[in-house]
Amino acid sequence: MQFLSDNAAAVHPLVWEAMRAADTPDAPYDGDDLSRELDARFSDLFGRDCAALWVATGTAANCLALATMVQPHGAVVCHEEAHIEMDEGGAPGFYLHGAKLLLVPGESAKLTPDALRAAIDPIRDDVHQVQPHAVSMTQASEYGCAYRPDEVAAIAALAKERGLGLHMDGARFANATAFLDCTAAEAAGPVDALSFGCIKNGAMSAEAILFFDPAAADVARYRRKRAGHLQSKGRFLAAQLLAMVEGDLWLHNARAANAAAQEIGGAAADRLMHPVEANELFVRCSAAEREALRQQGFGFYDWGADAARFVTAWNTRAEDAAALARTLSGL
Repeated sequence: MQFLSDNAAAVHPLVWEAMRAADTPDAPYDGDDLSRELDARFSDLFGRDCAALWVATGTAANCLALATMVQPHGAVVCHEEAHIEMDEGGAPGFYLHGAKLLLVPGESAKLTPDALRAAIDPIRDDVHQVQPHAVSMTQASEYGCAYRPDEVAAIAALAKERGLGLHMDGARFANATAFLDCTAAEAAGPVDALSFGCIKNGAMSAEAILFFDPAAADVARYRRKRAGHLQSKGRFLAAQLLAMVEGDLWLHNARAANAAAQEIGGAAADRLMHPVEANELFVRCSAAEREALRQQGFGFYDWGADAARFVTAWNTRAEDAAALARTLSGL
């Protein structure tokens, strides 16, 4: 009964079917028919023109997007627990040629305009200090909490006021959108670039970088090639992305994962460290309690000395979620 990570979930059958259907001769790299279809499909989904580039990992999606906004002498302002800070092995510094991350605190790993101002207002406008060039926010946050559309709008307004690019790490964007019960456009707001996550949500090896500025997309294409992410058989990545948006599979999968998390969260009750608004649960439990859970067959990660993280996925079995809920309620 695995709740380690949605990264470990199975590939959705419709994604496999799409990849098999793509196994026919076509142009290499991103010149194939499927890759050329991405811009229109994602533009329709978000209700505004965008350019969609495939890459194989979320780390590449985040860093290639930010590299179009941030010069090596600049900085990305992000939450202190953001994935680009905690879990990408220094990749932002590598892709951005040494640009700095300016870290900001915030409840449930979410940014606020006040916290952003507190971080950037003291920075002098001179060559002796690193200047902020972009803000990166995560939807849903690293603690599984969703930004409401008005919260995204407030951060976007501040970024525009200060001349900063705005990037959204959407590794679990589908889960946030499903929880908010809104459109993709409403969940993203007026961001400049979005890493549209699919691997955690039923794809195998494809993420989309969505650029709402064609000039930034043109720059990213060169950077993608230089970074080794322009795959020769790109049609197989494009096929996965198209399968995810076809018939709103991305939302269907996210709703299933969220529903399993809600069932477990209801049983965890006052042990929860953060609201359950996507498919991650952070639960207070002792080392002895965690060992007891593992002895009963539950897989999960420790979260510090006194907590555990449980992650549901699109294919979490109902009986596994129910079993974990019962066990947590009985601790």
